[in-house]
Amino acid sequence: MQMSIKVREWLRRLGVETTHEEREEIDREIERRTGRYCDNGIALLTEAEFLAVVNSVRRRRRKATVEPLVA
Repeated sequence: MQMSIKVREWLRRLGVETTHEEREEIDREIERRTGRYCDNGIALLTEAEFLAVVNSVRRRRRKATVEPLVA
């Protein structure tokens, strides 16, 4: 999968630091929500919607990381 240039630009502009894996998941989530390649789909999102995507990806990743520890 090609990394979205516009997603990285939005994250940088908003001062949001993410891992490479989080950015890939953000790209996939934008594609899922908009039905378009992430660089085109991001143009359909408001800043609030974009931040909601970022936060939902982070919550999912954090939850996946915590679960194996609770064995």
